[in-house]
Amino acid sequence: MGTLFKSIMASVLLCLLLFPLVFCSPSEGLYRIGLKKRKFDQSNRVAAQLGSKEGEMYRTSIRKYHLGGNLGDSGDADIVELKNYMDAQYFGEIGIGTPPQKFTVIFDTGSSNLWVPSSKCYFSVACYLHSKYKSKSSSTYKKNGLFLLPIYLKVLEFLSSLLVCKSAAIHYGTGAISGFFSEDHVQVGDLIVKDQEFIEATKEPGVTFLMAKFDGILGLGFQEISVGNAVPVWYNMVNQGIVSKPVFSFWFNRNADEEEGGEIVFGGVDPNHYKGEHTYVPVTQKGYWQFNMGDVLIDGKTTGFCASGCAAIADSGTSLLAGPTSIITEVNHAIGASGVVSQECKAVVSQYGQTIIEMLLAKDEPRKICSQIGLCTFDGTRGVSMGIESVVNENTQRASGGLRDGMCSTCELTVVWVQNQLKQNQTQDRILDYVNDLCDRLPSPMGESAVDCNNLASMPNVSFTIGGKTFELTPEQYVLKVGEGDAAQCISGFTALDVPPPRGPLWILGDVFMGQFHTVFDYGNMSVGFAEAA
Repeated sequence: MGTLFKSIMASVLLCLLLFPLVFCSPSEGLYRIGLKKRKFDQSNRVAAQLGSKEGEMYRTSIRKYHLGGNLGDSGDADIVELKNYMDAQYFGEIGIGTPPQKFTVIFDTGSSNLWVPSSKCYFSVACYLHSKYKSKSSSTYKKNGLFLLPIYLKVLEFLSSLLVCKSAAIHYGTGAISGFFSEDHVQVGDLIVKDQEFIEATKEPGVTFLMAKFDGILGLGFQEISVGNAVPVWYNMVNQGIVSKPVFSFWFNRNADEEEGGEIVFGGVDPNHYKGEHTYVPVTQKGYWQFNMGDVLIDGKTTGFCASGCAAIADSGTSLLAGPTSIITEVNHAIGASGVVSQECKAVVSQYGQTIIEMLLAKDEPRKICSQIGLCTFDGTRGVSMGIESVVNENTQRASGGLRDGMCSTCELTVVWVQNQLKQNQTQDRILDYVNDLCDRLPSPMGESAVDCNNLASMPNVSFTIGGKTFELTPEQYVLKVGEGDAAQCISGFTALDVPPPRGPLWILGDVFMGQFHTVFDYGNMSVGFAEAA
């Protein structure tokens, strides 16, 4: 596993923190961003030591072709060729300024700002390794957000002012950028978005962006999460009337043997990208493209955790599929994924497992059990860590630091696992053995879990309930395979992320999910739609 495994996993975890069907008439053009495929190259694996909003950049091209079928017989569509890095990230080329200065960006539904490196970035090595925006070279550049910064001079006792640009900063899971806002025209294919507010990054500290092969990020989320309340590129496409319908859609081609990686279509959907009909669910909270999701099934059997509903987001900027640790641990156990052994988890099971079983059988309220046995304090909604000393030694405690709230969170996981097993009428001995086994499957702090490539045929399917319909992933679809033959390594597509109430529990349906299900983002009707990808 080693370095390659860790570098691959790092590349897919940067941004883990923290629609009705529309067809275009013959007179309406669709604006399409084509995705290209590329197999993993061992010589480029250093580029994988980045975050989920990062990937390998390759030369891109822009081309036009004639739309056919239901999409219209006379409309042209603009295609910006994008690349796919290890099925882990999709990215492509845009232009900023007049004449256009070319940049490679991630198209990300999990953020809302557009940023690229600035020519005024002098002290970050990362900026010298990427294309930089030069405002002096653009005839359409405009200064943005100027305000007066008062400077009080004690000697002269008068007020003067200094013009300063509107500043900006964005923090990701493993990196950050800062800079200032500017305005200029942005070109996506042959679409020209006028006077678009974007961030010129002047600082890209650390190593996160140092080896990144892309230049910046183009966010497709809602303005509610836009830094500086900047109007997103997609909003301006709609507001300026350069797309005929307020809809965009993603189709990812997950076949690693094909060069074409898929397409993003602005202004509608392509019926050649999906099979059957879409299932639409309303956006429940603007910011991310968030909606309500139902139960999660392993081999057709309920996990119970989301039976009464969970929140989920469709995020093209996250490579894997992230969810609550309790369910992700059960999934990784079911598929034989190997996580980091947690002695703290086993200590809780050893000391309190029998007590938890008895309290659940006595119909005690599950969410209060951990506070009742003294491992948490109850805040009215859930158990909260109270800093209780670990029962394991100092060295083991450091090794198990990935369990964020220590004994309290481990206890709450155990309650969920035991409760699910009791519903299946398992014996107490079998329950304790099962929960101990789950402790072995807890993911490492970086979330990585490996599976045996030879066992794909025996792994269960994992399903998600959305809008009353079941969306099923097979092992071949949820496992990321890197390399060929005996050198191949397989990585579980499921990683843990715990978002507390009221925002959570939250699932992030990243490229592992969107790669199998064509996804429509309907801005006009505030809904998200899923259908089997063609």
